[in-house]
Amino acid sequence: VQLQACGGGLVQAGDSLRLSCAASGRTFNTYIMAWFRQAPGKERQFVAGINRSGSTKHYADSVKGRFTISRGVAKNDVYLQMNNLKPEDTAVYYCAVDTRTRFSSVLSTAPAEYEYWGQGTQVTVSS
Repeated sequence: VQLQACGGGLVQAGDSLRLSCAASGRTFNTYIMAWFRQAPGKERQFVAGINRSGSTKHYADSVKGRFTISRGVAKNDVYLQMNNLKPEDTAVYYCAVDTRTRFSSVLSTAPAEYEYWGQGTQVTVSS
């Protein structure tokens, strides 16, 4: 089972990036998928999560209005559109899947609740 995240890079403040995460080896289309990030010396923090249908989304306060999470048509991949990036958004971004309950809309912000993780993609925002 593999979650492949990509789309990170070095950008300037105010720019946009779109992260992608594709799953292989297992179907996750009935589970909640999410994005977390971890800056150097800091704990991994929740960024955004989405349920299977896309009807429920939850964002960290720090990214509301700037980031948008979505899923692909097959529901086995997840995207994060990041607009108006700020230097404080600099971190390694990880996609993750919560396989505790199928068809759930209860979005957890705790990393421990997510069983599967991608390898991370670096996002660096310069001022």
